[in-house]
Amino acid sequence: MFEPQIVSMIGWGFLETLYMTLVSTLVAYILGLPLGIALVVTDKDGIYPKKYFNMVLGVIINLLRSVPFLILLILVFPITRFVVGTTIGSNATVVPLVIAAAPFIARLVESSLKEVDSGVIEAAESMGASPAQIIWKVMLPEARPSLILGSAIAVTTILSYSAMAGIVAGGGLGDIAIRYGLHRYETDIMIVSVAILVIIVQILQEIGMRLAKIGDKRK
Repeated sequence: MFEPQIVSMIGWGFLETLYMTLVSTLVAYILGLPLGIALVVTDKDGIYPKKYFNMVLGVIINLLRSVPFLILLILVFPITRFVVGTTIGSNATVVPLVIAAAPFIARLVESSLKEVDSGVIEAAESMGASPAQIIWKVMLPEARPSLILGSAIAVTTILSYSAMAGIVAGGGLGDIAIRYGLHRYETDIMIVSVAILVIIVQILQEIGMRLAKIGDKRK
C-alpha cells in the first residue's frame, strides 16, 4: 500500500483532481455567471424584462442540467475529442465538466441574485443608474456572500463529477478508486482515494464558509 509507486500514483491523482476541479470551475463560472445574470435581468420582474429570451434560455439551461453527468460525458465525446484530441485523461474530463457545471452555476447565480432586496435595486434605478451599473455595483456586491457559498457548492459538485469520470479513465482520484477498487479488488487503495476526496470536499466547504462570512457586510 505504501510502496513509492502507489504513493506517487495517489499523489498524482490528487493533483489531477485539483486541476480538473479548479480549471473546470473557473471556465464554468466564465460561462455560467453571465447566464445567471441574464436569467435574473430578463425575468418578468427584472430590470430589463425579455419574456421569450428568458424562457428559451431557461429551457436550454434546464435541458443541460437534466442530463445525468455520466451520460453527458459519453454524449460529448466528439466535442471532447475535437477540443483536446482525446477522450481520456484529465484534460479530456475538463470539457464535459464545464458543459455540465455551467448551467448548474447559472442557476446558483440566479438564486443568489434574486435574494437581493428589491428596494435596493429600485433605489439605484430612481437615481438614474444604468442596467450595467445596477448589475455590477448593486446586485453582485449585495449578493456576494451567497455567491461565495454557491461557488463552494459548485466546486464540490464538480469534484464529485470529476470522480465519476473515472469510469471512463478520466484521470484523478476517481479513476484510481475505480481502477484499483472495482477492477482489481484492491480495497485499501480505493478507501485512501475516497478518504482524500472527502478531505478535499471538507476543506473547500470550510474555505467557502469563511470567505462568505468575511464578505458579508451585514455582520
